[in-house]
Amino acid sequence: MRNVAAVIVLALGIVGLGAGCKKTPQAAGAGSKSPPAVAEKAAEAPSPAPSATPAPINRSAQVIVLGYHRVVDQVKAPGTEISKADFEAQMQQLKDQGITVIPMHDLLAWKRGEKDIPARSAVITLDDGWKSQYENAWPILQKFGYPFTLFVYTDYVRGGPKSGGQSISWEQIAEMRDAGADIGGHTVSHKDLRGPTKKGGISTPEYEAWLWNELNGSKQIIEQRLGVKVEALAVPFGFYNVHVQDMAKKAGYDAIFTVYGQKLGHSSRNEALGRYMIEANKPQIFASAVNFGSGISRSAAEPVAEFAPHTLATQPVDNSTISESKPLIQANLGEFGNIDPATLSMRVSSLGAVNAKFDKATKTFTFQPTRKLADNRYTVFVTGKANGKRVEARWGFTLDSSKAAPSPSPEAQTTETKKP
Repeated sequence: MRNVAAVIVLALGIVGLGAGCKKTPQAAGAGSKSPPAVAEKAAEAPSPAPSATPAPINRSAQVIVLGYHRVVDQVKAPGTEISKADFEAQMQQLKDQGITVIPMHDLLAWKRGEKDIPARSAVITLDDGWKSQYENAWPILQKFGYPFTLFVYTDYVRGGPKSGGQSISWEQIAEMRDAGADIGGHTVSHKDLRGPTKKGGISTPEYEAWLWNELNGSKQIIEQRLGVKVEALAVPFGFYNVHVQDMAKKAGYDAIFTVYGQKLGHSSRNEALGRYMIEANKPQIFASAVNFGSGISRSAAEPVAEFAPHTLATQPVDNSTISESKPLIQANLGEFGNIDPATLSMRVSSLGAVNAKFDKATKTFTFQPTRKLADNRYTVFVTGKANGKRVEARWGFTLDSSKAAPSPSPEAQTTETKKP
């Protein structure tokens, strides 16, 4: 037992000596000009390798952002739909033309100067939350290995107050997220965010609370349901103003996307990044998007703000069929803003430029042909400048004179004239 006790005492003494040795260099270092022994060992260790120099950023690169809604078997609403065949053909065209499809987070990292991207790049976005995006668009995107972004408005996701049989589910969104999809915000209700400030009206506390929920509330729902960081916002219909921009920044969005197609450059303002919204009956939009020119940089090209037909009270109504062979062709351009009448022009397919008249009081731009138009499909283009920027509107209609109401018979006319 004595031997055991001796061993224990000896061991404790060694431990205590070791503890005392650890304190000794610290005390010596505090009162001595010579560095402590520990510091000497650190000095003898090899210096850490210098951090790698960040890769240079190609500031002359250009990016197109393509916007889609529904990808369907059979197109019934060409303004918001595209067929699976056409969608796949467009994805193939991106590949054939050497346009690299990049994820949204790469675009934003490039804009921050953190990552380089190919000279000609594209970002693919899918709006609203249609289940056809999961069922039809995603398999095609997977086939090409293309990343994409879902811009979701939360009321429309399955189970929400605006959802229906065509809505995507949170589970389907999560599956796409897990496969690499970026998720962006598209508000709660998909309404015009400008509210009473749309035409210079006075903001109210109720409006401010509603706007904050549309921007921040929807962002919080997506982030909490999916465990993601929502960086980008797509404003419904492309409608926004400075106040909406400021509130979006406050809510934490890094970028705001509109529907006004343009080539994006490194210096393009994150507060208003244009997208080319693809429609089945307007193939020229996609053609314009993928036309980067022959080695000519278009990053500084003047952007065009394109306005949806339903905001301009067009006549004839977009995608309508009419029977009048000399139709009144008209649009209310009040939504354009401060219009420069001298820059306004109207073109009608198969007619070319026409002599339309602008009424400053009513903001209407009107043309009525003096000769009968042939039965055909017509597209109307209105362009000009408002607030110093290019603006454009397009809509279409079909003329089918066979649908005209029959003229009253001679007997009916005679009967009418005989009435007292």
